[in-house]
Amino acid sequence: MRDRELVPTADVASETAGAASETAGAASEEIFQSEAAGGGRGNAVTPSSRLEGRPAEEQVIRGALGTIRGHDLPGRRSLRRRLMVLLAIMGPGLIVMVGDNDAGGITTYAQAGQAYGVSLLWLFPVLLVVLYVAQEMVARLGAVTGVGHGKLIRERFGRFWAAFSVFDLFLLNFLTLMTEFIGVDLAMSYFGVSPFVSVPISAVLMVAVVVSGELYRWERYMYGLIVVSLLVVPLMFLVHLHVGAIVHGTLVPSVAGGINSTAMIFIIGIVGTTIAPWQLFFQQGNVIDKKIGTRFTNYERADTLIGSVVTNLAGGAVMVAAAFAFLGTSLAGRSSSGLGIARGFEHYVGPVAGAMFAIVLAEAAMIGAATVTVSTSYALGDLFGMSSSLNVRFREAKGFYASYVGMVAAAAVIVLIPHLPLGVVNLGVQVLAGILLPSALGFLVLLCNDSELLGPWVNTPWVNVLATVIVALLLQLSLVLTIVTVFQSVNVVAVVWVTSVPVVAATVAVAVIQRRRAGRWTADPDVLEMRKEWLTPQDVLLSRPAMSMGRKLVLGVLRVYLVVAMLLTVVSFVRLAH
Repeated sequence: MRDRELVPTADVASETAGAASETAGAASEEIFQSEAAGGGRGNAVTPSSRLEGRPAEEQVIRGALGTIRGHDLPGRRSLRRRLMVLLAIMGPGLIVMVGDNDAGGITTYAQAGQAYGVSLLWLFPVLLVVLYVAQEMVARLGAVTGVGHGKLIRERFGRFWAAFSVFDLFLLNFLTLMTEFIGVDLAMSYFGVSPFVSVPISAVLMVAVVVSGELYRWERYMYGLIVVSLLVVPLMFLVHLHVGAIVHGTLVPSVAGGINSTAMIFIIGIVGTTIAPWQLFFQQGNVIDKKIGTRFTNYERADTLIGSVVTNLAGGAVMVAAAFAFLGTSLAGRSSSGLGIARGFEHYVGPVAGAMFAIVLAEAAMIGAATVTVSTSYALGDLFGMSSSLNVRFREAKGFYASYVGMVAAAAVIVLIPHLPLGVVNLGVQVLAGILLPSALGFLVLLCNDSELLGPWVNTPWVNVLATVIVALLLQLSLVLTIVTVFQSVNVVAVVWVTSVPVVAATVAVAVIQRRRAGRWTADPDVLEMRKEWLTPQDVLLSRPAMSMGRKLVLGVLRVYLVVAMLLTVVSFVRLAH
């Protein structure tokens, strides 16, 4: 099992420099503070290490870029040594972020640049904050509790919500995996490779890198793909850039041609492809798999922040490249497929640019497929109590690896079926992601405010306000998308304004309540001190908390939202069928 038994150690401590670290703006100021004090709690012991008789201070964390041991930490106080620790810890945050720039994401960014130029660049700074806040919460959950995301939902909310979250995630991820293999097909078709060659080879490669039973080997493969993804930078500089337009598009929110239903769909598509439910399950599971405890929390925050910056810069680079490559051409204002965009780069910029985009598209499909599938296997392991880890051999985690291999094989076979309705698959992914994401983040916020579970590590008032804004905006975008799909002649601007009222009301209400309860926006210094000694009680994971008024309200809203969203989704599919 990946779940860690929580036991104290005397030699290594965690230190938090201040509550501002809970937000993206302050994260960089306290990246390297986690091991500066002595006498606190160290990395928890995993079942495997307990069986081997290893004390926590002898735990080994082996990453793609380095290895650290518990007894090494007290001396790692110089900048060089802290950077060495960061390199060893890095992985879960960076990989989950770059993995979200999958084939669908790269294609969506390019289509947005093709259709709207650089006018939507302002979305990326906003999404950077959204990504960091959401993924920091889930990384903190994993480091403090040592329990997977699906299992926490099961133990704290019941089997119904756990089953709903995991099985819907499975459906969404399987459809997403199919789109990744479609991305491989389109990318390699640019080079004249048949899908009956490219898809099976990519599937076999995905399985081969996972069954080694060594997490660091899998990480190295992911890092190789991340290096390839950096081709978006030279691709951007191959086109004729207009720096003034880029700066304006980044700093001034606008939409070329005005807001309409098509523009809203693009905006929602960019948001949906930048943050997805599978990311929550993946990073929490990967943090546990790598044995990253609370003493490394700030290093994992740094990992998450770096990943957020990298993925948004890459998305912006693709949008900029497409915007200026197709400016004033017959492709401007249109929406092409991934293959069509690659051929457009070849025609209007040159064969090198076309090849670069195709390679980036293939890389995005591979890293997206790998991370999405691993997140599903983590979630299924949490729900059914199976051993689920990339650090164990096949015979020790048969269910985990079997679910991974089965998903990859099934998706690859289905994609090769002639005349597959790719449009329906892509639409299904978009709609399901829109439905699941707000509810997934709702559970995340509830878990991160569970004082029995996290104690002094619960969200600060300021983070709760940010989380409320994020969840409310995602609910609004999901609702707007559904309304626009069902009622195609509706005034989109009016819908946006009307649905903004409850967003503002919810944010103000939460801000007032949080301020009155805590009396401050950041964590109390005494609370920060308590973090050094906090251990999640084992009995907390065996009992369900009392249903407070706030918990009842949130779960009630989620039920109503899911029912309404599902009904409107059915209506929209019926309309599309006719």
